[in-house]
Amino acid sequence: MKSLLAVLFLCLTVSTAAAGEPSYGAPPADLAEHLERLKRAYPGVIADYDKAKLTLKSGVTIPMSDGRRDKSFDELLDDPDVDDMFAIPYPAHTKPKAPGVNVDPGRVRVEALFRALYGDCRKGEAALRMRRVPWFGGSVLITTRQGVDRALEATARDLAKLPKPMMKYLAPSAGTYNCRAIAGTQRLSMHAYGASIDLNTEFADYWRWRKPGKDGKIAWTNRMPMEIVEIFERHGFIWGGRWYHYDTMHFEYRPELLAR
Repeated sequence: MKSLLAVLFLCLTVSTAAAGEPSYGAPPADLAEHLERLKRAYPGVIADYDKAKLTLKSGVTIPMSDGRRDKSFDELLDDPDVDDMFAIPYPAHTKPKAPGVNVDPGRVRVEALFRALYGDCRKGEAALRMRRVPWFGGSVLITTRQGVDRALEATARDLAKLPKPMMKYLAPSAGTYNCRAIAGTQRLSMHAYGASIDLNTEFADYWRWRKPGKDGKIAWTNRMPMEIVEIFERHGFIWGGRWYHYDTMHFEYRPELLAR
């Protein structure tokens, strides 16, 4: 059954059309496996999927693809379908390096799905399911939905085993829950769902803090130790340092993008 779905899903493609932008090509041949991982990651919300749609347990359906093959990078972010979320593979557990232009694995998010997973903070829904999680001398506010709070607690336990000099990267946290849009966009931040954490800004690098070069490209830079990244990824969090539009203090809960 999975092999048949993989063939069917291979027909659903996404690419960028603007000159100079990379081509994202078709969704991966193993898209069915990605979707199965998505279903396993959020079993209380996702009921099933087929080549046309994702079906939630609420009865709501989300289109798998609009069939467009000419999306620009901005359109990929602003108007994605479910299959678009897997168009750029996330390179988990690999040595950090400068990504290609507009290679931002994990930044493509279908907002209807994430509102179903965590609630809409603009309607007060997300804020109803938060709790304080201890965080290196303080605490942070994290959602209890989808087990994010438990995942962050497990992450903290493993981080606490690292050598003492690495503690400076972890605290104070620059923020967790915040009902806001992503800077410069109308898209809800993962912070609006209480499903992400920013580490100490003193040791962070962020693409908006750095001017592009003469060629218009963003120079990637990072000071976050790989030991910290590896622990977060082990517990289901992806890292903003793996993006061309990098945000090295940022980690968000996205277990569907991490092989298990």
